Amino acid sequence: MSGPDTTTTGTTPMKVRIGYGLGTRTRLHDETYGAVVDALETLGFDSLWLSEKISGEAPDPLVAMAYGAGRTKKLKFGMSVMVLPGRNPVVLAKELATLATMSGGRLLPAFGLGAVDPIEQQAFGVERSERAGLFNETLAVMRKCWTGEPFVHDGERFHYDGVVVLPAPKRMDVWLGGIAPSELRRVGRLADGWLPSFVLPADAETGRAEIERVCAEHDRSIEEDHYGVLIPYSFGPVPDVLRKLLAKRRPDLADVTDLVPDSWEALRKMIRRFVDVGTTKFVVLPIDEPGDADGWVAHFGEAADALKSLEVG
Repeated sequence: MSGPDTTTTGTTPMKVRIGYGLGTRTRLHDETYGAVVDALETLGFDSLWLSEKISGEAPDPLVAMAYGAGRTKKLKFGMSVMVLPGRNPVVLAKELATLATMSGGRLLPAFGLGAVDPIEQQAFGVERSERAGLFNETLAVMRKCWTGEPFVHDGERFHYDGVVVLPAPKRMDVWLGGIAPSELRRVGRLADGWLPSFVLPADAETGRAEIERVCAEHDRSIEEDHYGVLIPYSFGPVPDVLRKLLAKRRPDLADVTDLVPDSWEALRKMIRRFVDVGTTKFVVLPIDEPGDADGWVAHFGEAADALKSLEVG
């Protein structure tokens, strides 16, 4: 969903945009996924973001994005996130460039290092200690691929001389997440947009300041409307596994609902607080997913009605 102009930390009026995310536990493998895509398009949501987990129920994001883009006209599609280390950068660059071109520029590529999970690490064949360096080089190669020009790359892992990848996308903005100091520095060096999760408005404000500082060091910048946040929400009890994860990740928080809103009103208030610190792009993710197509459509209808108070949609 996108709404009226909203003034942020800069001087340029911008719009608040709201999309939906699907977690690694989603089981949308049949016509229900089509109903989800259609409902988001009809209700005017901005985007749909798909998680990746090789050993989980979630559909492959590249396939799901292509399927969704083929049945919509306006809805954007992103990954939250796709693992880079372990993939062939030229092949993946070709796939994403094709999807970006065929969809009319509706692709929002977002990448990560991969989960610290023995099964996932086996699937991608990358040791934990190698992930960061391989991520950086893989993304560098993909950037060169998207120019549409022959390029040379002589790196630690990859070597290319005169390779060219077509079609060349008109634009390919790469989104990265993370809130740790090393992750913020990576965003400042390499990303076109920032989309962290499980953060507070104060985290977004201080994180953005650090990203902008690193950008300045590298003579680059991130556009004002490319600062976002992913907000999981749950209207029932937060699963114990998530509570334990958040308690370990954020021991400073007294209440899990500070990070996971437990009602539409709480979600609205959280989004407003993020807007106040200059965040304009939101991906909201229901932890408790509806069980069937009718449930999803009804849920999105409630979301559209609830978020009208934000003057979006």
